[in-house]
Amino acid sequence: MATWLYRLGLGAHRRRRLVLAAWLAVLAAAVGTLIAVGGRLDNEFTIPGSESQQAQDTMAEDFPAAAGTSAQIVFTAPEGSKITDPAAARAVQRTLTAAQDAPQVAAVIPPDKAGTVTRDGRTALAQVNYDVTRSDLDDGTLDALEDTTKAAEEAGLEVSVGGQAYGNGVLTPSVLELLGVVVALVVLALTFGSLLAAGMPLFTAFVGIGTGLVGLLAVSSAVTVSSTALSLALMLGLAVGIDYALFVLSRHRTQLAQGMDPRESAGRAVGTAGSAVVFAGTTVIIALVGLAVVRIPFLTVMGVSAAATVLVAVLVAVTLLPALFGFAGARLAPRPGSRAARRAAAITHGNRDAQSPAEREGPDKPVGGTPEAERPEGQRPEGQPRKGERPEGERPEGRPRKGERPEDQRSKGKRERPPVVMGRRWAGLVTRRPLLFLLATVAALVTAAVPAADLRLALPDNGSAAHDTPQRETYDTIDEAFGPGFNGPLLVLAEADIPGEAGQRQAGAVAARLKELPEVVKVGQPQYAPESGRAVISVVPDGGPQDDATKDLVDAIRADADTIERETGTAVSVTGTTAIGIDVSDRLRASLLPFAAVVVGLCLILLLLVFRSLVVPVKATAGFLLSVGASFGAVVAVFQWGWLADALGVARTGPVVSFLPIVLMAVLFGLAMDYEVFLVSSMREEWVRSRRARDAVVDGAAHASRVVTAAALIMFFVFASFVTSEDAIVKPIAFSLAFGVLVDAFVVRMTLVPAVLAMVGRGAWWLPRGLDRVLPDLDIEGARLHGKPSAEKSETPHEVSVSRVAAD
Repeated sequence: MATWLYRLGLGAHRRRRLVLAAWLAVLAAAVGTLIAVGGRLDNEFTIPGSESQQAQDTMAEDFPAAAGTSAQIVFTAPEGSKITDPAAARAVQRTLTAAQDAPQVAAVIPPDKAGTVTRDGRTALAQVNYDVTRSDLDDGTLDALEDTTKAAEEAGLEVSVGGQAYGNGVLTPSVLELLGVVVALVVLALTFGSLLAAGMPLFTAFVGIGTGLVGLLAVSSAVTVSSTALSLALMLGLAVGIDYALFVLSRHRTQLAQGMDPRESAGRAVGTAGSAVVFAGTTVIIALVGLAVVRIPFLTVMGVSAAATVLVAVLVAVTLLPALFGFAGARLAPRPGSRAARRAAAITHGNRDAQSPAEREGPDKPVGGTPEAERPEGQRPEGQPRKGERPEGERPEGRPRKGERPEDQRSKGKRERPPVVMGRRWAGLVTRRPLLFLLATVAALVTAAVPAADLRLALPDNGSAAHDTPQRETYDTIDEAFGPGFNGPLLVLAEADIPGEAGQRQAGAVAARLKELPEVVKVGQPQYAPESGRAVISVVPDGGPQDDATKDLVDAIRADADTIERETGTAVSVTGTTAIGIDVSDRLRASLLPFAAVVVGLCLILLLLVFRSLVVPVKATAGFLLSVGASFGAVVAVFQWGWLADALGVARTGPVVSFLPIVLMAVLFGLAMDYEVFLVSSMREEWVRSRRARDAVVDGAAHASRVVTAAALIMFFVFASFVTSEDAIVKPIAFSLAFGVLVDAFVVRMTLVPAVLAMVGRGAWWLPRGLDRVLPDLDIEGARLHGKPSAEKSETPHEVSVSRVAAD
């Protein structure tokens, strides 16, 4: 792979104008397609094969208005007045008449018919049914409904409009969310010390996410894509787009500082750091596409959409970026004397010291000059003195050079080290007390994960919307005036064994039977279709849509379904938005452990192939699980328990978004593999070079820490900027990813990893011979670019890997 990527980088550098034009053409084609076909986002949650979804589909045949989305209009009379007063009643009636004539409205159920007037007569609730789903509502439909309330407002009534028709809209990046990009630019500028170098990853990231998002919107006209999928793709595409470019650019600048030709350096950077980028991107893509195993369409689309943006980011990093290297030329090289230049020189000096004389001379020139067979007879080997003569420039034994201390006063065997950096200091501190840091790190992560034991899952409703939105105002008013159950009524589909009047009587018997169940506040009059014998019955639970009591009621109705059918001759099934949300959460909860097992197994296999070690994969997997557990705990503490909820602008605490855990595991797995590969590959190179286990950990961390720190900070700030969103789904996902990246990069990879490798010592790089022969050599470090076996196959400390993937 490294050789192929090397050639790809050389080709992109040589034909840079063509590559740049091709990417701009792809972006233009995506924009043109979007303009031509348009885009449509669908935020409906469906779960094929579930009882609730099957009942919903069946109900749509006879009751399209009940199967479609709905809105709620709440009227509140002033203090001391009632809705039933003549003037207020006329204003309500005019409003409902206008609502009936509003676009796409199928039916309006007035408060007196629904029985939704409070005992004090001050508040009334009307329901507006549409015969289409929320995603099929036309632009302006809900605005037109809100305009119908003017008559009631002019009569002095307080009116709010909300309901299921109001959901999460499309995330529009605000100034605060774009702040992550500004911080990323600052981090890049500090890392490279050059605005030209700092701007290059941002430019490629913008091209990548522009192409990915515009293409995603274009295909949304034919494929169901949710606004949450778009938001996740935006977050992840921006973060990995910057990070992947950062890794390749860092390697390129290091090689330029070492004097390498810009074109050759571009090829080498793509062949070495690009190999690691391809591997890391592949792991993210596999994990995201793996969300399809849950068999929930919106989650599958979310994973595939995010995976597509990651794929675009990888392609940009290995094609467009080397093309931009060609335009920049040698201007990307660090200034002579700068810290970056000194670090590159230190790496070069350290690697050269580790080489044998033959390696330093090059493969075509053996030690000693001209080969014996090619010298004329009687000619001395080049540089060989005559008998009794000292070689040219050699001093008598023990005589020091001018101004030099005698040998016994000089330190012996002390090798030069690169300039002291924070990464070296921290790794040195950790490796001096590895057991202490290991126990402290594990204890801290386990403590952070404790709240995860109380994790509860549910889909968000309008109670999670921002406080100043109409749907949240309506939700709160209904909750206070009527009870939480009126915000999420259940729908029971009753299918009689005979149609006609007999079937209607059976439906009435089912309604009477449902009233006997505990936790039921109200059972509506059955809506009956005599031709099919089906009826829809509204059941208002005592708890809200996310309450455990509501889930228990759904389970109770389903458990009594056989009994009800024996007693009434009618088959019953529970559906509606609330029941579908419960089924989605149950399936996600059941899929969490199997998905975790797949991710863990994949982690072990991939790292075994990359590092050809038993300890490294096990350690990396354990660290990943600790990161995930700590992230779950932080999410529960903030969004469920309410810690720092006000500071983070959490609209309402309660159950966590049901698909957050599985999305977090998929995304964090891929990102964790990024840092694992870039950090441990550097340590592996130092081990192959020096065969000193502790020094390899310290030196490898010193080389990789700067770029890994920059990459983690960029990703953290990009994700953290989306925490400012008021979207009830995006906010917790962004928070969990930001916290997870921070913990995984700085606590697990920068602390736990050095501690474990220092404790294990030489055993960290051990692999049984039989397994070593069976496993393929991926050459992710690009050792074949110099015609040598990869570092994993090396047998001597002088066979040094040429790649410094995580070079400073």
